[in-house]
Amino acid sequence: MSRYWPVTLFQKLALVVIALGITPIALAQDAGAAPSVERIVNRANMVSYFQGRDGRARVAMTITDRQGRTRSRELTILRRDGPETDAIEGSAYRGEQKYYVYFRRPADVSQMTLLVWKHQDRDDDRWLYLPALDLVKRIAASDKRTSFVGSDFFYEDISGRSIDADSHELIETTDNYYVVRNTPKRPGEVEFAYYDVYIHKQSFLPVRAEYVDDSGNLYRRYTALAVEKVQGYPTVVKARMENLRSGGTTELTYTGIDYDLGLPEDVFSERYLRRAPKEYLQ
Repeated sequence: MSRYWPVTLFQKLALVVIALGITPIALAQDAGAAPSVERIVNRANMVSYFQGRDGRARVAMTITDRQGRTRSRELTILRRDGPETDAIEGSAYRGEQKYYVYFRRPADVSQMTLLVWKHQDRDDDRWLYLPALDLVKRIAASDKRTSFVGSDFFYEDISGRSIDADSHELIETTDNYYVVRNTPKRPGEVEFAYYDVYIHKQSFLPVRAEYVDDSGNLYRRYTALAVEKVQGYPTVVKARMENLRSGGTTELTYTGIDYDLGLPEDVFSERYLRRAPKEYLQ
């Protein structure tokens, strides 16, 4: 859980509408007073990061630099919600969450693993296992907004930013989107002044976000390029992050997506950093 597009608004709307099985008539009938910004943000957070009790996906990552040179990564992501995670205010979820990321290819990152324990009331815990050194490295909270394995995504993008870290304002409501501005409560800890997220009104799926720096410059943007329903859940299956300063882009393509697998909690422990749970990574 979790942003601008190179195609037109109408092309993107058509993509989301077709993928989610929503007709333009249904969208029009949904017009009315906007819910509170708190409800919008809570629902969007749930849809982005808390669908199902757990989940698994294979990810193909393509990193492209300004000169058009590409690098690839292949990985599997496992996610499990804590037993204390409960529904609140319109099916928005809160609680502990754990992520396990296993790298398959290429050789220089093969068997590297990342473990994230996501907390609601304090900084997340993150560990990275480097097999070439047989070293488990603790990732400091201050590193959460640094590059994720050389890509244009940050560590924080993979497991999601806490909604309590920002103040939220509904700045616009269009026919199809709620536009929410998110301003950090502790600006000294991040590199952005604010970021705007476009949230689809029917599904509450964030499909676009744009990050603005202290000088008012847009420097980073995310696009949900493709959306499908998986086991009834609207799911982003292709996404892009662009770094407008460096000219680099990273695309993620998700396959083999499954929810509610019954993943055991001990998979998400430090002992599995060195010994990958292959039976759950297929």
